[in-house]
Amino acid sequence: MAASSSLQFTATPFNQFHSKQVPKHATKWGTIRCSAASPSKSYNITLLPGDGIGPEVISVAKNALQLVASIEGFEVAFEEMPMGGAALDAVGVPLPAETLNSAKKSDATLLGAIGGYKWDKNEKHLKPETGLLQLREGLQVFANLRPATVLPQLVDASTLKKEVAEGVDLMVVRELTGGIYFGKPRGFSTNENGQEIGFNTEVYAAYEIDRIARIAFETARKRRGKLCSVDKANVLEASMLWRKIVTALASEYPDVELSHMYVDNAAMQLVRNPKQFDTIVTNNIFGDILSDEASMITGSIGMLPSASLGAAGPGLFEPIHGSAPDIAGQDKANPLATMLSAAMLLKYGLGEEKAAQRIEAAVLDALNRGFRTGDIHSAGHKLVGCKEMGEEVLKSIDSKTPAAV
Repeated sequence: MAASSSLQFTATPFNQFHSKQVPKHATKWGTIRCSAASPSKSYNITLLPGDGIGPEVISVAKNALQLVASIEGFEVAFEEMPMGGAALDAVGVPLPAETLNSAKKSDATLLGAIGGYKWDKNEKHLKPETGLLQLREGLQVFANLRPATVLPQLVDASTLKKEVAEGVDLMVVRELTGGIYFGKPRGFSTNENGQEIGFNTEVYAAYEIDRIARIAFETARKRRGKLCSVDKANVLEASMLWRKIVTALASEYPDVELSHMYVDNAAMQLVRNPKQFDTIVTNNIFGDILSDEASMITGSIGMLPSASLGAAGPGLFEPIHGSAPDIAGQDKANPLATMLSAAMLLKYGLGEEKAAQRIEAAVLDALNRGFRTGDIHSAGHKLVGCKEMGEEVLKSIDSKTPAAV
């Protein structure tokens, strides 16, 4: 078997999210009672299964949350709400007001995946992806943490040479609520020649850069002390301001080594020599692209979780893979990214570090025991579906003496 390893998702500490009252409109809360007579803590979690493989992977992650809660002696309650294409089909909008209210009143929200071919031709305001942008904006989650770690068990699944991929362990800190995805003006018009044009605005205010940069410096401080800020300051004014503010903050973090890199070079270096990176901080659109590129270094986008956090209030946790409508309902999805997102929810959203570590260790144990879904399968390992992979992880969580990981 592969050498032992551990998953370490380190980041700046955020305000502890206190339990909140169950919303009055809730009708689907399912409460999981712990074995302890009187659990001292209880949490409300909003589940957004979404579309495609979303419901399958959320079901598996929910089981993991239930089990670790019972072991660690706290109580969890779930409310499942529609979002994305499922919400469009049900009520005609991608993010119903009731769904957003549930997420706001919860202690944390776990999202599966949204989107699919069925809704691709919808007008923009009726696309599932619009609902996701609205959710991030509504929760005011501005910092997206996306770890990309090449596990020893899966190094051969990477498309890069083993000597390049082995040992990669980086974190992308992506600004999530500003930049070209939200900037105004935006829209469609005609130019002086009467030709149709589409336009968007890349804009950042100083405070938006300052707060995401501080998160990144704190994250790097808790990792290996190296922060690379990625921009396009040789061309874009928004990037020039970005670099100016990030550079000015460096004096407050003398223990962190700051470097800068243009985004085109960063994209190349992620493939050429990914081990040079520890923590990367970048804007919304660059972070979207680079974190997906980094995910493939690990062997499969189906392995990577993410956390979206704000200064206060509940966080949003989700795998970075899409809805994969081509395999939806076929028990072929990889649930591990969602289970690891549940671990990040426990760690960053609820402050339940031990419970998070149980899930992380169990994922590694299942991999060490040779179980693989189709996206990470190779000769000599057992090919399993989404449900069975989840069951194997649950066995590892429930084991009093887990196998060495």
